[in-house]
Amino acid sequence: MARRAAGGTGVKGARRPEVRLPELEPYGGGGLEPDGDYDGLDFREADLAGQDGSGARFMDCALTGCALEATRLRHARVLDCTLTAVRGVGTDLAEATLRDVELTDARLGGPQLHGAVLERVLIRGGKIDYLNLCTARLRDVVFEGCVLVEPDFGGARLERVEFVDCVLKGADLHAATLTDVDLRGAASLEISRGLDRLSGAVISTAQLLDLAPVLAAQWGIRVEG
Repeated sequence: MARRAAGGTGVKGARRPEVRLPELEPYGGGGLEPDGDYDGLDFREADLAGQDGSGARFMDCALTGCALEATRLRHARVLDCTLTAVRGVGTDLAEATLRDVELTDARLGGPQLHGAVLERVLIRGGKIDYLNLCTARLRDVVFEGCVLVEPDFGGARLERVEFVDCVLKGADLHAATLTDVDLRGAASLEISRGLDRLSGAVISTAQLLDLAPVLAAQWGIRVEG
């Protein structure tokens, strides 16, 4: 089940996830396993740092206050799950699938999601440094009230993606493809590369004025007076 976020005129709004978890069983520990199957579990304050859950499937799970330092989740499938106040540096989710996921108040550094697929994902609050979404596919994704420091969307495909009350610092959009991407709600918008990829996105008049010096420099326009 998902609901569509408010979109502007001519822009299709993102469909937000509505995750309704069943009664969960406490995670018993023992460590993650590659290709493991985790269904209906409550991972509360679990220390998953350095563990290898590559290829694992998480369905109808809640991860709350978990440590994900250098946790390997490459090719994992995270379906109908909530992740709240997770933290860690170097979490590896490369080529993973996240569908109907709510990520709230995360504190992550350098998470690897290159080549990942995100569909109906809400990222609300928290701070993520150096988010790597190179060549990822994002559809119906909402970034809300979070801080993204130097996120890399290089070569990614973004469709129906919204930025609401969030801060983007040094976003890299080189070779990205944007369709129905709404940046008007961003509290701060700073793009380091890929301004030419903004076709398919909508920005506000104020944001255009803020980006004008960068655009002028890119196009070799001298502004005087």
